[in-house]
Amino acid sequence: MVVTAFVELSFDCGALDPEAAEAACLDCGASAVTFMDSRDDPVLEPLPGEFRLWPATRVTALFEATVEPDPTVQRLSLELGIPAAAIHVRHVEDRVWEREWLKDFHAMRFGRRLWICPHHEQVDDPDAVVVHMDPGLAFGTGTHPTTALCLEWLDGHVAADSRVIDYGCGSGVLALAAIKLGAKLAHCFDIDPQALLATHHNAERNLLRRQIVICDSADSLPNGSDVVLANILSGPLCELAPRFAPLVRPGGYLVLAGLMDQEVPEVTRAYHACFDMQPFGHREGWVGLVGRRY
Repeated sequence: MVVTAFVELSFDCGALDPEAAEAACLDCGASAVTFMDSRDDPVLEPLPGEFRLWPATRVTALFEATVEPDPTVQRLSLELGIPAAAIHVRHVEDRVWEREWLKDFHAMRFGRRLWICPHHEQVDDPDAVVVHMDPGLAFGTGTHPTTALCLEWLDGHVAADSRVIDYGCGSGVLALAAIKLGAKLAHCFDIDPQALLATHHNAERNLLRRQIVICDSADSLPNGSDVVLANILSGPLCELAPRFAPLVRPGGYLVLAGLMDQEVPEVTRAYHACFDMQPFGHREGWVGLVGRRY
């Protein structure tokens, strides 16, 4: 017998005000509301106090299994002013979620040496550089194209004893990869406390806690680092240009991901005063930019 753990309602955000959509879901009894890229599911990383969306955003709300879907859909339809047929209902089965995660997440290689690997698998390569990520604590594992772009860049460019900043660190996967590839120290910043907790746990699991500095304030990040990585959306990337400039030493690298092809000119213009930004990779419509500090 299939046991329902949650009732999931989802709909395209379209022209809806995102904060109003979230408030309507919570008002209807949702336990959690998330915003996802309709094409994929990168972590949303807005600046504090702002709401940034992808060009095609889907809203997903989770309700307790005891919630009656039909009346909830009708109520949400009225509050949002959208047809009830536009709200998709799914009964989420009660499963052992760690087992499900392990079933779907396998070791992945990025570049020549770097592997992201769950703890239950081994990489049969004596030259492999392995970052272990744990189920339930991997906000970013390389499955999303923007994370993969950054990991591939790190594999080919991290210098020994370099100092790295992972801005919007999520799981800390980029910082951990940089250290494993030879960097001396990595500072990790995120506005999400759960992301910082995940980074802390993943650093301990990889025996790198002393080389990872976790920051809950951007003001505590050091200036003059060798590499700054920012795998976040294009809106914040443009607004952060004046802040990122002093974080990178002259001749150091700024690596940006989380933007699409059509957003490259705007982001490049935002950084032209201090960096010569150039694309270094493309994946599924996403672009990675890198520039050296003048």
